[in-house]
Amino acid sequence: MANTPQSKKRARQMVARTSVNKARRSRIRTFLRKVEEAIASGDKNAASAALQAAQPELMRGVSKGVVHKNTAARKISRLASRVKAIA
Repeated sequence: MANTPQSKKRARQMVARTSVNKARRSRIRTFLRKVEEAIASGDKNAASAALQAAQPELMRGVSKGVVHKNTAARKISRLASRVKAIA
């Protein structure tokens, strides 16, 4: 348990940060799930539109430190290739 005033403050800040980061991560997952559902339905237009919406959201997660840059790039790349493969 935190003893010094600084460590108590840090513990409070960590709780606030954790909730914000959790919300950001959840939002990113929602956008990715929409892309996955569009790919599964086979609708290329909907899938590409969902991917266009998901890309900035993922990169925003990178800039906020929720997701690693390479992880986001890998996810975008794999989703883009799957969208492109839809007949």
